[in-house]
Amino acid sequence: MSFIKDYIEQQTLNRRNLLLLSAYGLCGAAAATALRPTGARAVTPSPKIAWSYRDRTNPYWNAIVSGGNAFVRSLGLPESALINLINGGSSEKSLADIQSLLARYGSSLALAADPNDMPNCRPVVEAVSRAGAYVSTIWNKTDDLHPWDFGDNYVSHMTWSDIGPSEQTARVLFDAMGGKGGVVHLGGIASNNPAIERLAGFRNALKAYPNIQLLAVQAADWDTQKANQVMSGFLTRYGDAIKGVHCASDTMAYGVIEALRAEGIEDMPVVSYDGNPQAVELVTKGKILATVFTNPYWAGGITASLAYYAATGAFKPSAEPHEHREFYGPTTLVTTKDAQDFKAKYIDTNPQYDWKNFWSMTRGQIQYGKTI
Repeated sequence: MSFIKDYIEQQTLNRRNLLLLSAYGLCGAAAATALRPTGARAVTPSPKIAWSYRDRTNPYWNAIVSGGNAFVRSLGLPESALINLINGGSSEKSLADIQSLLARYGSSLALAADPNDMPNCRPVVEAVSRAGAYVSTIWNKTDDLHPWDFGDNYVSHMTWSDIGPSEQTARVLFDAMGGKGGVVHLGGIASNNPAIERLAGFRNALKAYPNIQLLAVQAADWDTQKANQVMSGFLTRYGDAIKGVHCASDTMAYGVIEALRAEGIEDMPVVSYDGNPQAVELVTKGKILATVFTNPYWAGGITASLAYYAATGAFKPSAEPHEHREFYGPTTLVTTKDAQDFKAKYIDTNPQYDWKNFWSMTRGQIQYGKTI
């Protein structure tokens, strides 16, 4: 359990260092300028590969980038060949860093990206398309933005169907509470697709448990320190009325657990999401009752692979069916009953993946307006 306190203390310093790292290699780039539209599809034998993401101090994003590194190694390249664009949760920085990279490399860029929030996805995609480069995105985009509207340059978008799995974690929590008592929910960034869907799944579960009282819902922005502060506030406000905690991510659960420990509370039922190694370890010990694994290692590698092989001309995105361009990634519920076996298979070692088998683990085309 000491890792939680260490994790919280190191976040501020690590985030500052990683933000500096995100600018490494970009200092000599020209300032971002308006990029001209391109005509015919350009093929680049050896495109530059980049991953744009929030924060590598976060175990989830560390796993994403580890998958990206594994893909790069599969090409016979050193891990340093992967350009890391770390935005620290800023959509403005995300777009500015991508524009700077496009100003340097133009159409010779294969980009994997989480745009940080839904509205930011469109300007990122438009900038990449104007440059004639290639981008595959995950998690965050608006429902009206589709890869097939941008020819080959917007290669793909992957998200996860979080409503059903989040409802499952809520049911695990409510059952542990004996089907009654007060519950609080800590959510992610309000404009993030996963935050919206995980809250929706939580609310769906509430409908089947009339004796569970929802005390509060508050965003903690996927951040451990903010979650710690939010949970401390909940404890001050609601005290013993809180009988369970539903967290939209593992990293926020760490802050919740530390806040509970500070009040001498060791047995509060808590559930979370993402299946990070530390969270799975806590599930094996019963400190977290359930989490949901989204296989970020595979997602990080396959997203980079899709952008790269589209850039090289190995496949033509516009010739693929829609289910190969917008799709769900895999999810697995991990509970105290199966956490040990799961840990041995997915956490203690990373399975070997065929990075050219792009859609082997996808779960069908994204469906809008449906709760699956």
